[in-house]
Order: sequence, then structure tokens, then C-alpha cells
Amino acid sequence: MLTIDALRTYGANVEEGLERMMNNEAFYLRMVNMILNDTSAVKLRAAVEAGELNTGFEVAHALKGIAGNLSLTPLYDKTVEITELLRAGTEMDYGPLLDGIDQEFARIHELAGLGGEQ
Repeated sequence: MLTIDALRTYGANVEEGLERMMNNEAFYLRMVNMILNDTSAVKLRAAVEAGELNTGFEVAHALKGIAGNLSLTPLYDKTVEITELLRAGTEMDYGPLLDGIDQEFARIHELAGLGGEQ
């Protein structure tokens, strides 16, 4: 279970995230903890590796929105670049960008005591 302190350690802008959730800490934490079961990174990698850039864009854009709304800044930052590249349909090696997103999910899982699993 992620905590406010763990999210600060992660680099989340907790105050901004709380403000979006009407300063309801329990609700904010419930929303943030839902990301522990999120499979967007797996879906994103599968789409991109299959050459389905439009699907990849949709998944990346949704993930960017989730990370942004919850103010999970490190994850959000990793999703911005890939979202825009996929929006443009850029043909390239997305491996390093996908790896960066996977690393952010692993960091979140580690902070929640889940050993970096996704």
C-alpha cells in the first residue's frame, strides 16, 4: 500500500494530487493505489512491439492522463515523450522509452512493498 510519505519519496507532487482530489487524502491514496494493478505498461509494450502505433498512442495517452491526474511526476514525465512520438506515428526503436516506463512502475511497486513487480 502506497502512503503519502512514499509518494513524496517517489517524487510525486502530493499537494497537487490532493488538490485534484478535493484534499481528500483517503480518496487520493485509494486512486493512487489502484495503479499497483494497472497493466497499461504491459499493453503499451505489446502494442508498440506489434507495430500498432495507434493503439500504443491510445494506451500511452491514457497512462499519461492517469499519471498526470495523480501527480505521479516521474511516471508522467516518462509518458509525455512516448505519447507525442506515437501521436505522430514516428517509426523508431521505442525500447528505451518503454523500459523507462517499466522502471517507473517498478519503483512504484517497490515503494508499495511489492518488490518491483507489475
